[in-house]
Amino acid sequence: MAETPHRASRQRQAKVMTAAAGSAGLAAVPLLLCALLAPSVAYVLDDSAGLGREFDGIGAVSGGGATSRLLINYSEPYCSEILDYLFKPNFGASLHILKVEIGGDGQTTDGTEPSHMHYTLDENYFRGYEWWLMKEAKKRNPDIILIGLPWSFPGWLGKGFNWPYVNLELTAYYIVSWILGAKRYHDLDIDYIGIWNERSFDSNYIKVLRRMLNAQGLQKVKIIASDNLWEPISTSMLLDSALWKVIDVIGAHYPGTHTVRNAQLTQKKLWSSEDFSTLNSDVGAGCWGRILNQNYINGYMTSTIAWNLVASYYEQLPYGRCGLMTAQEPWSGHYVVESPIWVTAHTTQFTQPGWYYLKTVGHLEKGGSYVALTDGFGNLTIIVETMSHKHSTCIRPFLPYYNVSHQLATFSLKGSFSDIPELQVWYTKLAKPLERTLFKQLDSLWLLDSGGRFTLDLQEDELFTLTTLTTGRKGSHPLPPKSQSFPLSYKDDFNVDYPFFSEPPNFADQTGVFEYYTNIEDKGEHRYTLRQVLNQRPITWTADAANTISIIGDYHWSDLTIQCDVYIETLNRGGVFIAGRVNKGGILIRSARGVFFWIFSNGSFRVTGDLAGWMTYTAGSVEVTAKVWYTLTLIIKGSLSSGMLNGKPLWTNIHVKYPKNGWAAIGTHSFEFAQFDNFHVEATRS
Repeated sequence: MAETPHRASRQRQAKVMTAAAGSAGLAAVPLLLCALLAPSVAYVLDDSAGLGREFDGIGAVSGGGATSRLLINYSEPYCSEILDYLFKPNFGASLHILKVEIGGDGQTTDGTEPSHMHYTLDENYFRGYEWWLMKEAKKRNPDIILIGLPWSFPGWLGKGFNWPYVNLELTAYYIVSWILGAKRYHDLDIDYIGIWNERSFDSNYIKVLRRMLNAQGLQKVKIIASDNLWEPISTSMLLDSALWKVIDVIGAHYPGTHTVRNAQLTQKKLWSSEDFSTLNSDVGAGCWGRILNQNYINGYMTSTIAWNLVASYYEQLPYGRCGLMTAQEPWSGHYVVESPIWVTAHTTQFTQPGWYYLKTVGHLEKGGSYVALTDGFGNLTIIVETMSHKHSTCIRPFLPYYNVSHQLATFSLKGSFSDIPELQVWYTKLAKPLERTLFKQLDSLWLLDSGGRFTLDLQEDELFTLTTLTTGRKGSHPLPPKSQSFPLSYKDDFNVDYPFFSEPPNFADQTGVFEYYTNIEDKGEHRYTLRQVLNQRPITWTADAANTISIIGDYHWSDLTIQCDVYIETLNRGGVFIAGRVNKGGILIRSARGVFFWIFSNGSFRVTGDLAGWMTYTAGSVEVTAKVWYTLTLIIKGSLSSGMLNGKPLWTNIHVKYPKNGWAAIGTHSFEFAQFDNFHVEATRS
């Protein structure tokens, strides 16, 4: 990025002061005077007394759940561009770690992710999109670290109980099979495996898992526990030497930059194995910038992993836009490279796992913090942040008040760093639009005649990276297409013979799993369909609904007509529905309201105002049985709703005042097999 000498000098004068300005010439005079006249605090960066802990990398989570659901539906070149911003080294976020959900068929925040083993004798290592995502990450960065963690488990593992530890060997087999499948079918080496996200751990299960991993030649796969709080896992490890031996990393969620004494006493690696989950505005970026530094300074955490990787799910689902970037419109190709991407780059582009923190890290006198890392071969990276309380509050936990004010900070390089001649400078300012700067390279600092000293003029909500590495880059692609609403007219006949992905575009499963299906015996119109494939409630992570449901479309849809062919497979007790104005999903799916049109194989129908079926608008008898295709039509206009079966009115002008808008949906009465075909919606937005 070529700049005139005059502009480069003004840039340095505004942001960076050094006793030896090198090629900046006369611009050094006011800087030197300012540095001499203004009081500043000195911070020493020194490796003479040894180094701190080994750095393990910065990463993000795909899953927990279904947070990358819409990403795979993007067409090229937009899909590849998004992936570049996330994973390509020295381009965007340049992530070191990708952590994925091991799909378990249950609702895990914003949707369900399919298991590789729906049933006891079932194995399929091509379901879902995490395999694809891991391969795309590896394609861009062969050294990226891969982590797998289950949130939910298929129901057969619980043998009638909502508990994955009924048979320890069976659950360990299930997890090890996923790791082996990743290698056999996708040539992916999983580096770390977790236990059960934010739920109870079983010490004996962890030991069984380690033994089974070793028996399968997976000694290199390390175990993280317990992806919850620091306790009771830390105390359990101190009291159980066998447990201590098999756990490699203690992973805690949302630690607020602090750890506990017992975790440190284990002398194991400490990670913030899930953090952030904050709206990806500049406040979210400030949160992320603060904890990336202070998780180590305050809590000795050597890795921080953001939930989530990319907000690629319908925004009105829980925790909308809580990803490092936003990609929630595959139908338009629009995406947004949000500011957390560039805050991430301040660390990830200038460090690598295997580097070491210096012992000389800490807090700035007037607020903010600094860390420094080295590769042990002469390279040094310093990251300084001054994120204010107001502009760096994370969604959790509570952040005690603190103050940040203007300050001059002088850094002194000692030990093996004292002879460093030059530091590259990268700068971010999170502020009002006119003052906002994201990951901008400034003029470099020349230190040859300064004795390794330089002074930074620090304001609130700034981020500096000073590094010996010259490989940093603010990558860019052409601007993506403009944002567009979901199409008001949408059809899907599911006629895909060899689908690239097990689920159809834009459908977001909220309970149950809906997959492409081939009716081998049907040579006619319904040879290729969409099938709900779970016949048993999974071991849940959250409050899954009693019914299965998949949503689609625009949350602001108001007046709409939905038509779909349906096929009940369960005799007497089976049932299916189509719905409109569905107003909740994710972890709130049980309480979803809308207009739900149900038919049942016992020869009845119902119209309800909620998924759970507590509010009945109308009901009656109808000639419906299992194993027959029917066409359902739901019409909602204003406060009135009507329905048709096979083109004939079944009920008309039922009053439905709430909700006023929401998604379209399909689903089943229980965890049962059922099929859907020729889905069609015509809608208007509220």
